[in-house]
Amino acid sequence: MSIIEEAKRGNITDEMKAISKLELISPEEVRRRIADGKIILIRNVKKPSKRLIAVGKGITTKINVNIGTSSEVVSVEMELEKVKIANKLGDTLMDLSTGGDLDEIRRTIIQHSEIPVGTVPIYQVFIESFKKRSGGAYFTEDDLLKTVEKQLRDGVAFMTIHAGITKDLAIRALKSRRMIPIVSRGGDMIAGWMIHNNCENPYRKNWNYILEMFKEYDATISLGDALRPGATADAHDEFQVSELIETSRLVKDAISKGVQVMVEGPGHMPLNEVVWDVKLMKKLTGGVPYYVLGPLPTDVAAPYDHIASAIGAGLAASAGADLLCYLTPAEHLSLPTVKQVEEGAIAYRIAAHVGDIVKLGKKARKWDDKVSTYRGRLEWDKMISQLIDPDNAYRVYTQFGKPKVKACTMCGGYCPMMWAMEQVKKVKE
Repeated sequence: MSIIEEAKRGNITDEMKAISKLELISPEEVRRRIADGKIILIRNVKKPSKRLIAVGKGITTKINVNIGTSSEVVSVEMELEKVKIANKLGDTLMDLSTGGDLDEIRRTIIQHSEIPVGTVPIYQVFIESFKKRSGGAYFTEDDLLKTVEKQLRDGVAFMTIHAGITKDLAIRALKSRRMIPIVSRGGDMIAGWMIHNNCENPYRKNWNYILEMFKEYDATISLGDALRPGATADAHDEFQVSELIETSRLVKDAISKGVQVMVEGPGHMPLNEVVWDVKLMKKLTGGVPYYVLGPLPTDVAAPYDHIASAIGAGLAASAGADLLCYLTPAEHLSLPTVKQVEEGAIAYRIAAHVGDIVKLGKKARKWDDKVSTYRGRLEWDKMISQLIDPDNAYRVYTQFGKPKVKACTMCGGYCPMMWAMEQVKKVKE
């Protein structure tokens, strides 16, 4: 049985107990939310990762780290360095490779990853078709299904499945006055296939078979947003919302058949639309986990999109988004370096916690309270050990040498906290 079926039968499994302990929620509440599709366990039961990751209602906000080669830059060694960053700072990672031996790269990444690995199977199908037949749209439905199954066998725990976009929606979006008609790489591949073959979306045509495959591995379907806005001007237009409505129907069908599912969210949108975007998605889908890219509230921030998007991500998390897909400084410009992957992951680790302070209240703020207590006492080693990036924090703390006074080198001998401690002694006398 899948974890949803176990939950619907009233069974509290060892995994549910483990999540209960990690997330400080009662085992029964975890069971009930899994049964309703509001909590998912991102895993592949036949090849489980070292860490059990839960995503959803009442759970700490998780972050995803994208890695992978491109057609221009293929370095497995560099990608494995990025895996190390993901293991340290992330909760899930996605292999988005499009260059090199895709099977070998994926299997190597899974082998070295401690966290669940996701993919976008249409990439491999399209690229292999392009190489064999001089055109990406020449793959067959059978090619697509075999690739999905192969990746599940390899141990992939979640996949972006662009099943919400229809042929009609794709054509209308391409004919529209959208700033960027289709920004999703996988969405564009599916749209091109539908138009070239004059057929409906192959994911939709084979939906029941896809559900059977994912149920066998108890993996998660991540319903992709092929028509997400790639510019703030396109946010919440008829195409984005129409696809979300289609997706919400697929969500309910998957849960009813015991398959774990989450929904992918938009890229670019103005800051004032972020909160109600999350609320709209949750309302339409019945509260399943929301996996958002950013959102990015401006189009002009590159090469600082990791900072700009972390603003949107923190707001989205506070409103109920469950899994944040990071952006790096290289977004919109280049394949990221290892350092840029680290910078993006740290920005999103911060954004996730900022959201949790609102979403989970005191349970999340205990961490902040501990840091603030140490900071108020000027207990530097203890404070720094509790920060998101202690190593870098210590380097900054000592960048002009270790302070000669109890305070840091910013305030030095005029530190208000240092003097306040002396004044407290006098007041108590």
